[in-house]
Amino acid sequence: MLCLFISPLKVVSTGICACQILQVTTPVITANTFKRKRKFSSYPLMKRKEADSELTSPHEKKKPRVTTMATQRLQLTAQEQRLRRLLLDVANFIDEAKELKEKIELRFAGGWVRDRLLNIPSHDIDTAINSLTGVTFCEYMAEFITDPANVEKHNINEGEIGRLHTIAKNPEKSKHLETTTVLIFGFDVDFVNLRKETYTDDSRNPQVEFGTAEEDALRRDATINAMFYNLKSDQVEDFCGGLEHLKAKLIKTPLEPLTTFTDDPLRVLRLIRFASRLEFRIDPETEVAMTDPAVTQALMAKITRERVGIEVEKMLKGKDPRAALRLIDRLGLYKFIFIDPTVETVEFPSTTNWSIVYEFLYELKSNETPGSIWKGLVRSEDAQFAAWVLAALTPWSTIPLPKPTAAGKQLPPLPTLVAQKGVKLNGKICDIVTGCFRNFQEITSLRDSILKKEPLIHERDTLGMMVRRWDNQGKNWRLQVLLAVLVESMTTNESNKATLLSNWQQFIEHLEGLDLMDAPSLKPLVNGNELRKALGGIKAGIWMKPALDVCLEWQLRNLGNENKEEAIEEVKKRKEELKIPSA
Repeated sequence: MLCLFISPLKVVSTGICACQILQVTTPVITANTFKRKRKFSSYPLMKRKEADSELTSPHEKKKPRVTTMATQRLQLTAQEQRLRRLLLDVANFIDEAKELKEKIELRFAGGWVRDRLLNIPSHDIDTAINSLTGVTFCEYMAEFITDPANVEKHNINEGEIGRLHTIAKNPEKSKHLETTTVLIFGFDVDFVNLRKETYTDDSRNPQVEFGTAEEDALRRDATINAMFYNLKSDQVEDFCGGLEHLKAKLIKTPLEPLTTFTDDPLRVLRLIRFASRLEFRIDPETEVAMTDPAVTQALMAKITRERVGIEVEKMLKGKDPRAALRLIDRLGLYKFIFIDPTVETVEFPSTTNWSIVYEFLYELKSNETPGSIWKGLVRSEDAQFAAWVLAALTPWSTIPLPKPTAAGKQLPPLPTLVAQKGVKLNGKICDIVTGCFRNFQEITSLRDSILKKEPLIHERDTLGMMVRRWDNQGKNWRLQVLLAVLVESMTTNESNKATLLSNWQQFIEHLEGLDLMDAPSLKPLVNGNELRKALGGIKAGIWMKPALDVCLEWQLRNLGNENKEEAIEEVKKRKEELKIPSA
């Protein structure tokens, strides 16, 4: 028998807690279980206002761009057709129960429709329901597939329908309704009802109620994201001109753009992300609204920095981060995104030459070859994301580092606070940013010494310990070098770009020649216990780290020599200098 599991990690807001559901001895959920459950805990449906087709936002009285629905056929894959047939049968099952006034209509919505029309594979499907919440629909579906005849009809094998998860509404994370997610035939399917949204002036979190398909389309961020695929009619439904705009590779808003953005300023960032990901252009009228002072101020006042950070991360991990940064730059949005919002009077950097930086990084990536600067410094997908973060933050390199506290504590550089509080990047990325902005000037100085062929550059131990120290401060010293390159590029004109590249190539080749590129991963030959024992069993103290560093320096000078005694002898010779106590 096929089983549909209810995740014990989520509590559905039905009056029945997760522990009550789990009191069933076996995980099999029977038809009777669901009949009783629906009767006991039927979900309160949101009220639909009768005879009220007006959009109640102050802005929404303006007409949408298109008022007549356009349609188009969509060729589904065999697996998509299988999902469609199952869901339609569940809808018929609900209709036959005659517990609802309206017949069930199901539509695949938004991003899946857009991507399928663009021949982009997608396994995430939002399913919009006209007269039920997603939770209630999935209760009926669970009951439907407990019938062996239905399992046989749809040839449902074990594991093809996964656990049912209910995601509680969370307006701060753009979850305005409770959503139920189920893995079905390899698709992650979200179920939620069609809705309309009404916004107030001081919040991006709307009042939500049941709506029509057209009202649901109008609330969306872009016409290309506002199309539906109607499962029953087997065709795409377009209320806003999305089909036309998709063909034109154009991004527009369903409503007048100022309305769309003042209602929810996060849509400004979403449109930038979609434009860069899909290589589309944004409608000029829409761009004007994106820069309206009312919108940019609302972006600061109404949007949590977590949501800003999610959009920025998706941009910089996306298909074309350069295109996203170009749009942010051209629209003058930098100071509303890459900031520390907790400090009002902070000195703000100029972005006049910022375009040089992200164009330069794109060029480095495009010329990726064995031995290239990109190949030497950016060695993973995580590092690539961090590289674009650094390109975004490079303008902050012109702001001096904060002075240490009276107690000598180093304060984080301002770019770290921007990453941490402005775009809410994770701790690992913030550590990288800290190391980069603390050390890029010293890295540049070493590069200059290499170009001048100063004696220092042949001291393998000195350079090796520098590399290890940089890495210890930011966990990725190669990206610290990359920031130094980007900072220099910001003040380098086009005619001198080749020289800049050549100079940094020499820097990398010099360290490669000394076999120091992986110096941070060098395993110490001598550990603390071994050193203490060799020195007569003395207690560890402040002398320990400098003494172990002497061993590492010896190790760096004597590549391949595994003689611990010789390294320890180096410490003994410098015992007085290192202030090592007697045994």
